[in-house]
Amino acid sequence: MELGCGKKRVQRVKQLFKVYPYKRKGRWRKRRDERRAPALFQNHIKKECPCVPNKTWVSDFTYIPFKKKFIYLATIMDLFTREIVGWHVSNRHTKYLVMEAFLDALVNQKMQRPSCIHSDQGSEYTAQEYTDLVQNFGVTVSMSTKASPWENGFQESFFNNFKTDLGLEFDRFEDIGQLVEAIHHTIHDYNHHRIHTTLKMPPTQFRSCFESRRESV
Repeated sequence: MELGCGKKRVQRVKQLFKVYPYKRKGRWRKRRDERRAPALFQNHIKKECPCVPNKTWVSDFTYIPFKKKFIYLATIMDLFTREIVGWHVSNRHTKYLVMEAFLDALVNQKMQRPSCIHSDQGSEYTAQEYTDLVQNFGVTVSMSTKASPWENGFQESFFNNFKTDLGLEFDRFEDIGQLVEAIHHTIHDYNHHRIHTTLKMPPTQFRSCFESRRESV
């Protein structure tokens, strides 16, 4: 779409110059969470189709290997616009990682609260402090069925491409500050410049078009 030509032509050029996409290995699994009892929260977005921004948010986190350690990134995505509305970085994956990402999303969206926020059943999301924080803002907690990552496929899909866009040699950064700056720029590029294949345009452009049409009605 960015090049303005058909898929077959792109495929021919890729074959001619032997250009192949990078294939990532299997996603890291939170195995200790697999042994825990299922959470009591239901999947409230399973049969729901969001029709406006800030109605449904989805959340997840991933790890980034850096200098023989792990850095964790939690994100909040608006399910309608596919925009990353909030995120937080930490050297530990705890309840505070996902709580800070939720609060960041609220601030960025000028305290416009969604109807519900969806995640998997990781211990970070089932923590009492996290669920209390979300519910105190009047937001419904929604969770995927245990061991069903496809029920949070929107965030899974985002992270599948995020690390490739960020660059695969993470140790090239001199310090954690440079890495966090690169994460910020990668998320900003995803929101404002990267064409989303479902939307056919960047998420912020899709939101702007929707709001313009709504104002003209």
